[in-house]
Amino acid sequence: MERMSIRIDDQDIETKKGASLLETSLAYGIYIPHLCYYPDLKPAGSCRLCIVEMDNGKLVTSCRTNVKEGMVVRTKSDELDRLRRPIVEMIIANHHMDCRNCGKKGKCVLQKIMAYMKIDKKRVQRLRLPKEELLPDESNPFFVRDHNKCVLCGICVRTCQEIEKLSAIDFACRGNNTVIAPFGNKPIAESVCVSCGECAIRCPVGALLPKKTGRALSEIKTICTYCSVGCSLYLGMRDNSLVNVRGDYESPVNKGILCVKGRFGSSFVHSKDRLTSPLIKKGDKFVEVSWDKTLTFIADQLRKYKGEEFALIASSRCTNEENYIAQKFARVVMGSNNIDTTARLSDAPSLAALLNTLRKGASTGYISDIEKASCILIIGTNVTQSHPIISIEIKKAAERGARLIVINPLEIDLCRFAEIWMKPYPGTELALIMGMSKVIVDDELIDNSFIKQYCDNFEDFKDSLEKFSFGRVERITGVSREILEEAAKIFATNKPAVILWSEGITQSSHGTDNVLGIINLSIITGNTGSGSSGLIPLFAKNNTLGAFDMGCIPDFLPGYQPITSQKVRQRIESLWGNSLNSNPGLTLTEILQAVQKGQVKALYIIGSNLLLDVAYSQGVREALQKAEFVVFQDLFLNETARYADVILPAASFAEKNGTFTNTEGRVQGIERAFDPVGNSQTDWEIICKLAMLLGKGGFDFSDHEDIIKEISEIVPWYYTNEIGSYAQRDKFILTPLQYRPPEEVSDIDYPLILISERDIFSSGYLSRKIEGLEFLRAKDYIALNPQDALDFDVRDGETVRIISRWGEVKGIAKITVSSPPGLIVMDFLEEKILQLIKPALDPVARTPESKICAVRIESLKESRDE
Repeated sequence: MERMSIRIDDQDIETKKGASLLETSLAYGIYIPHLCYYPDLKPAGSCRLCIVEMDNGKLVTSCRTNVKEGMVVRTKSDELDRLRRPIVEMIIANHHMDCRNCGKKGKCVLQKIMAYMKIDKKRVQRLRLPKEELLPDESNPFFVRDHNKCVLCGICVRTCQEIEKLSAIDFACRGNNTVIAPFGNKPIAESVCVSCGECAIRCPVGALLPKKTGRALSEIKTICTYCSVGCSLYLGMRDNSLVNVRGDYESPVNKGILCVKGRFGSSFVHSKDRLTSPLIKKGDKFVEVSWDKTLTFIADQLRKYKGEEFALIASSRCTNEENYIAQKFARVVMGSNNIDTTARLSDAPSLAALLNTLRKGASTGYISDIEKASCILIIGTNVTQSHPIISIEIKKAAERGARLIVINPLEIDLCRFAEIWMKPYPGTELALIMGMSKVIVDDELIDNSFIKQYCDNFEDFKDSLEKFSFGRVERITGVSREILEEAAKIFATNKPAVILWSEGITQSSHGTDNVLGIINLSIITGNTGSGSSGLIPLFAKNNTLGAFDMGCIPDFLPGYQPITSQKVRQRIESLWGNSLNSNPGLTLTEILQAVQKGQVKALYIIGSNLLLDVAYSQGVREALQKAEFVVFQDLFLNETARYADVILPAASFAEKNGTFTNTEGRVQGIERAFDPVGNSQTDWEIICKLAMLLGKGGFDFSDHEDIIKEISEIVPWYYTNEIGSYAQRDKFILTPLQYRPPEEVSDIDYPLILISERDIFSSGYLSRKIEGLEFLRAKDYIALNPQDALDFDVRDGETVRIISRWGEVKGIAKITVSSPPGLIVMDFLEEKILQLIKPALDPVARTPESKICAVRIESLKESRDE
């Protein structure tokens, strides 16, 4: 990097080319007063306090002036003080100066400026203009907005525009009445604000403050435990309690940015609802019992079951090391390959398709590559809601000029940035993708050299495209030929290109085919495995990929080594010192069916709520009731725990060491911040103690590092973080595909299609333990188009009944044009959605079709009188 020599206040300084004068001065400990500057925002220069004097006498704003070789600058002079002082005095005169009681005390930028300039605030406040005090806006559960302390620096406005790309707030009113407010000057909780808190952490004064503030005495680096982005963060600790959270600016994943769950969603670790002691069911009640007695009781019960009579449901929220121990316990101690996770319900089709084609379940590139892509295709996902930090990268790329294509029947946030938005009928995405592939092949836009070098089966794939003529694709999807052609050509001719997808196409009776279609599209255009291009599956939970990698799937050992391979089994048997069952086990949905049939008799459930995760919920309830013995291990009691014989209290992510693997395959460490609550223990410790009680060796680990050493023997490549690398194989396989309609289709009795959506504030049982997230979450709304409302005599705000072939639920009607005709959109409340669905299964991944459902809507007219 080119360096430059300049002189500031008679001090010789060497700095990088392109740096601003303010940035350089602060880096060398030379203070220049400033209010509107923040390092990761574009310089505004609006406060005018950072003016400096050049050697020619010219005054410039240092935040907007870049260094030049030989530049000579003065930051202090009588003239500079004469110009700065009235600006600061006017701000102070109209600012609430109750500094002792302000939450920003000691960290306030205005306080620092006052001290630096030796301003007498009592003298200045006599100049205060008469102005009515404004009530603080306390509508948001996480932070307070106090207009009386606002200095109108604009940092919050620019943060929302430049970082979040949302523009939820802006300058409002005029003159002395100017404030920063949402549209219509409404309370912030009624705006489009997503409560990320990025504005609050940048506010230089006390105008934006977290409601729960605390000074941390120490910080522990860890990884967020919600979605699969894997944001790095610091837990601020005081007196063995979590007092605040901040993003890690050194992280290549999130670069210091956090969403609402990352910043405000970790306090569940201190929830009063945490399980703290082992419980054994006696009659209809659970009774606290010591660990020794509980584990002995479990061991005695499990000795009654062998091999395929036992099944273990691992957790996509546990660490890699804990999931490794869980699957080893099932296979070595119980002799069963019946092991799976609830990731089966959403992400298994992505894994199946990626393994079939690439021999690896992770993405083929980095999250940071998204911003460098020339074209981005988003299909079957509302990234802003499910993976907010990745949506920021997509928006940055679109603003830089990347061509953004969105495939979604609903108008999602990213449609604002999209060049093309294709709205296929729900469940028809495969026909659309194959239609795009046909355009690319027919117009000879394929990457011939890539296909010849890296691909197999191209001719068979090409032949399969003949069934996807323009007319047929348009009839199936509702997308016109013109839009289809344009999208295909944009994708093929703008490299590097990235494709992102999630549950919208995987929770389908042909989810694996959907993902194979995406992979085909990426391969034929040469966008697989090259720089800033590739495939990025957006897995649902923080360690979904890690659970897959560690072998928490019924047909693969850790590292995707097939259980049916005698060579693989012999190698791992020698390392584990035990023989292994060679028969592939059952998937989650098959396990529950086998329990109902009496074939699986004992269940060990870790970190899962099957009753609210698996459709059809009545079938799950019947299975749990029929199981002879159920062990439940988690942080909290839930609906599934009621059917357990034993409940074990587990430690949270903040109470243990280990690693998580994010959606791009990056293995990242978490560190214990405080001791486990009550008598809870880490998942791996519980399982290892149980294994030893059952007389099996190979479980005497002293800490997570010991487990990592063993994993590294089984899967040598795992902790290398070689993202985008693949296992040895000659070529990628292009897969010929046929379109099959979804199992759930509308008819005269069920004329509407219901789609489930999850908002940014919802993330299963963890988010439910955060009061603020529950307050902000969408509440039982059922969105429908005005035309459908007219056809079915439904009024906005009234209670309606949604009826499917399998059940019914009630909710509040919300009439909006954002819901297309013929579609009803329901926020993803598991306990309601699962009452409506009895899904068909994907034939490969055995994933239920739970994203869409045929329904009818009925108005409960008596609610109109309420």
